[in-house]
Amino acid sequence: MDYYYDNERPIALAHYILEEQTTIRATAAKFGLAKSTVHHDLSVKLKDIDRSLYRQVQKLMEENFSVKHIHGGESTKHKFAQLKNATNKFSEFESLNL
Repeated sequence: MDYYYDNERPIALAHYILEEQTTIRATAAKFGLAKSTVHHDLSVKLKDIDRSLYRQVQKLMEENFSVKHIHGGESTKHKFAQLKNATNKFSEFESLNL
């Protein structure tokens, strides 16, 4: 469905991101759109369509941006914990001398 000319897509994206308290990346995946498309709809088009909704979305986007570095650190920590766990399991297997 082509939402572009109706201005429905930016509104639909805004309602989704606010209701689900999600990120641009997750919203893009849900709607099958590029992150840049979602960002443009929410940052540029929505401003001209519905200022109140735009301000709500901007507030959420600012909150997401402010904790982005924390989530990245958690992801890296989780990745290396899994790697360490896999290495330990391999070492245990090798010590069995099968």
